[in-house]
Amino acid sequence: MANDTSRHGCAPAHFERLNRRGFLSVGVLAGAGLTLPQLLSATAARAAQKDYDNFEGTAKSIIHIFLPGGLAQQESFDPKPYAPIEYRGDMKQVKTKLDGVLFGETMSKTAQIADKLTVIRSMTHGEAAHERGTHNMFTGYRPSPALQYPSIGSVISHEYGSRNNLPPYVCIPNQPNVYAGSGYLSSAYAPFSLGSDPASKGFKVRDLDLPGGVDDSRFATRRSALEAVNSYFLQKESADSINAMNSFYESAYSLISSPEAREAFNLEAEDAKLRDAYGRNSAGARMILARRLVESGVRLVNLTYGGWDHHGNIVPAFRNQMPAFDQAFSQLINDLDQRGLLDETLVMVSSEFGRTPKINQTSGRDHWPKVFSVAMAGGGMKRGYVYGSSNATASEPEENPMGIEDLFTTVYHCLGIVADKELMAPGDRPIEIVDGGKVVNDLLA
Repeated sequence: MANDTSRHGCAPAHFERLNRRGFLSVGVLAGAGLTLPQLLSATAARAAQKDYDNFEGTAKSIIHIFLPGGLAQQESFDPKPYAPIEYRGDMKQVKTKLDGVLFGETMSKTAQIADKLTVIRSMTHGEAAHERGTHNMFTGYRPSPALQYPSIGSVISHEYGSRNNLPPYVCIPNQPNVYAGSGYLSSAYAPFSLGSDPASKGFKVRDLDLPGGVDDSRFATRRSALEAVNSYFLQKESADSINAMNSFYESAYSLISSPEAREAFNLEAEDAKLRDAYGRNSAGARMILARRLVESGVRLVNLTYGGWDHHGNIVPAFRNQMPAFDQAFSQLINDLDQRGLLDETLVMVSSEFGRTPKINQTSGRDHWPKVFSVAMAGGGMKRGYVYGSSNATASEPEENPMGIEDLFTTVYHCLGIVADKELMAPGDRPIEIVDGGKVVNDLLA
């Protein structure tokens, strides 16, 4: 990967082919589209770039379950039963399999698999706007006006590529926001989106089958013609858009031509009783499909569920949305465990931030990034563990505050990626995958 300059935005490939004597010619430099200062800058950037080999991690895949809007920690993973009612809220709590650990009342099934989870109760990042909090939880970076950072899925796609003819990074049902994309990396590392909700009647993955009237022979002819056209343009110009489209087409060809790949997306192949156990709804369908995809070889599946921006009427909102999540999530963890996949599949439940300590005048909670919760399972994480704590009113971390840099550095470590490895951004700028984080060994089994 480190020598793939066309992907990292460094000197064009035809420039690298010039011999040492050719570099002495100003005319050759101009023909290559570079000035001497640009040459020296690119060379210096590459020489200074930190590059590490990936290693054997404990996790082979990730399922990232993102709950958009800002999940209230008090009604989910970090209730405060002894706080005054204006902080505690009206919801009750349920006991978990961990002594002294409670979850919100609508998470009774998740409470029964708490012995397989690591719950971080001390997440903090300080960004109270939805888009900024979302950026943090998809990239591991705080937002910058100067650069769009790649999502963790795109970084994994860049570092490891595809497996078993499947896209390395899949979003269910669609890419949920711009920060889930490839950022400064080539658009070839963007996610593959299903295009529809797997819970919908007649669910079908967009662009997975050949269009009507096109058989295998005609398909092969079209592919040859496309390759000829692309080859012509690539000889004339080196551009990310052309390379990215080549990559997208190759991925599409692999999907369409591979029965195994098509089967990975086939929910109808699942046992009816198991689908019932997950739930015949959006949460259940998305999570069982996520399991099928990582089982088949997808490296990171991002799925979103619900809307958790509960500025008002938080109790009925939770009672409406959380039971489906509770059923599907607990079944996902048990299913992965029973199949022997949990130890190599890291499951992460996150949201952009938490909610305010006090219930507001409309019986809801507002944005609160000072402290919130993230739940993890598998992939090298401890089982049955609570990391960190919030204070008595869930207003700030009390023990072991966890920043996004440390969270992402630890997740990348589980995947076998050194987080301060540098990728090349436009302008020959080496950028660390994560800036300044450390591996939190207390989270690891």
